[in-house]
Amino acid sequence: MDKKKYKITWRKTDDLIPYARNARVHSDEQVAQIAASISEFGWTNPILLDGDNGVIAGHGRLMAARKLGHKEVPTIDLHGLTDAQKRAYIIADNKTALNASWDFDMLTVEFEELAGMDFDLGLTGFNDGEVKEIIAIGTADFEPGTEDDQSQLDELSPKIVTCPHCKKDFDTRET
Repeated sequence: MDKKKYKITWRKTDDLIPYARNARVHSDEQVAQIAASISEFGWTNPILLDGDNGVIAGHGRLMAARKLGHKEVPTIDLHGLTDAQKRAYIIADNKTALNASWDFDMLTVEFEELAGMDFDLGLTGFNDGEVKEIIAIGTADFEPGTEDDQSQLDELSPKIVTCPHCKKDFDTRET
């Protein structure tokens, strides 16, 4: 696709048409999270349209806007996509976001600092249990043991191990 300059246009929510075959589903809880995010941070991510007011990306944002009673939302018109491109992008927009992972150490730092600022961590999309679990993962002490620790473990290890396949006994103390 050629480079195009897209512009944000505010459109009436009632004029926007969700894609009937959208494979991504949004629970009431997630729509409430999106609505809370919009209320806190504003419209930072417009709804993407197909040139005929059909939603390509932003179904959850549109649902949240309607929940909040917003009569207009920011949109970007991706006119000119083929039908195949439009359908594939609807899937890709959702899947590519899911392909990312988290740096739990960095996420822990961010959560701890935000909590210190008395910020509502629920606005991050994580619930209290998830935040506690992530902080536990990020602050876990994984210091390597000493040689003395290892020798104590060696004393607890079995000395003779039998191979389950050939039934031969092996002395684990051999090097």
